[in-house]
Amino acid sequence: MERKNFTGLALCGLIFVGGFLFKGNLSFYFNIASLMIVAGGSATAALLSFQLERLTIVFRVVRSSYRSQLKSEAEIVDILINLAIKSRIEGILSLQKDEDETSIHFLRRGLGCLVDNYEPHQIRDILNTEMYFFKLRREDSERVLRTIADFCPAFGIVGSVAGLIPMLAGIDDTGIILKTVPLALTSILYGLIFANFFFIPFAANLRERTNRELLLQKIIMEGILAIHGELNPTVLRTKLLSFLTPSDRRADLVPLSRIQERFHIQVDDRFDLDASDDRPGPAVY
Repeated sequence: MERKNFTGLALCGLIFVGGFLFKGNLSFYFNIASLMIVAGGSATAALLSFQLERLTIVFRVVRSSYRSQLKSEAEIVDILINLAIKSRIEGILSLQKDEDETSIHFLRRGLGCLVDNYEPHQIRDILNTEMYFFKLRREDSERVLRTIADFCPAFGIVGSVAGLIPMLAGIDDTGIILKTVPLALTSILYGLIFANFFFIPFAANLRERTNRELLLQKIIMEGILAIHGELNPTVLRTKLLSFLTPSDRRADLVPLSRIQERFHIQVDDRFDLDASDDRPGPAVY
């Protein structure tokens, strides 16, 4: 997790906990019986729904999504440009050692196809298949997390009912009511917190990370195919920059004054063609 995200998470978590402390004592919200019902019930339902191996994989994927940081799109473009230049100078087979050194599995897969001299349609088919099943595996992990998130509030209601039954049975006994009401209320609280504070955010983070990784893989696939076709590195850079957001490639935009000169465009004096000026100018397509 990035430092900014971690700082924001810690700050928002303190605000969240502070809301419980603002008008009371934190110990009021702690009930071991409610915790056992919600956590134990949700875990049991998860084990009945999924194999232990599947749950272990989901745990590893979630842990990796927060601990490891992805390379940015701009970094991937730079890597591919460097590989394209090296390929043109030293040949495709020179990429063999880059296949072993790079930490990106998908890029290593693509470089392996280059080194083994696969045809372009074969490379595209292999990498598309890799992307397809990568997406399926991630969607399966996300489905597991959202299913567990559905279990938590349900077992919160179970805990609430477990507290209401003895309360109604001992309606004339104040001592029984005081013991069972916290169980009834805190069980729902725990179920909602587990679902909305942990499992649903885990699933949302996994989806966001998956979408970003798929974009990186798409960039890598296009770069690998361009290297195989010995595309000029300058042309390749222009092509790969299309995957980046406008803010990330602003410095690579051709000034409008050069476009005007190249195509002999006549414009009104009220338009400023200086690309460094932030005032609106004519749209060029």
